[in-house]
Amino acid sequence: MNTHVRPLRSPRGVSGPRLAGEVARVDALRNSLPSAADVVRLSEVFRLMADPGRIRILAALLEAGEVCVHDLASVSGLSESSVSQALRLMRAQRVVAGRRAGRHVFYRLDDSHVRMLLDLAITHVGHSPATSAAVPAGSEPAMHPIHQEPS
Repeated sequence: MNTHVRPLRSPRGVSGPRLAGEVARVDALRNSLPSAADVVRLSEVFRLMADPGRIRILAALLEAGEVCVHDLASVSGLSESSVSQALRLMRAQRVVAGRRAGRHVFYRLDDSHVRMLLDLAITHVGHSPATSAAVPAGSEPAMHPIHQEPS
């Protein structure tokens, strides 16, 4: 058993004695984390999804597959201009993709990873104790809040 103790600086600058095995485990964990560039890209994707209007757009695409801007505006309660702007941002992060058919552009979720991420997030919110605690028993809506029309 290795009992060699050596100091290790934590990310917050607090140092203390650590077992050599802990140092190796922390180093392995640090090396397994996403790169700095990947962390930035991931935060940009989550930032895109941090808007209720964009979530309604994404939920509609998750549900319907392909939808044109006009219909996304109708479903989401946003103007066509706002929907187009949101889709432009999401297209830049490869969250959605478009297909032109004459004068119309039909949008869809870009790939199965995006669909899975949205589906898991919607499921998580539906099972989250914080969400369940906020809704009195017996008064739960028939549809998940993301799929409801805006007020």
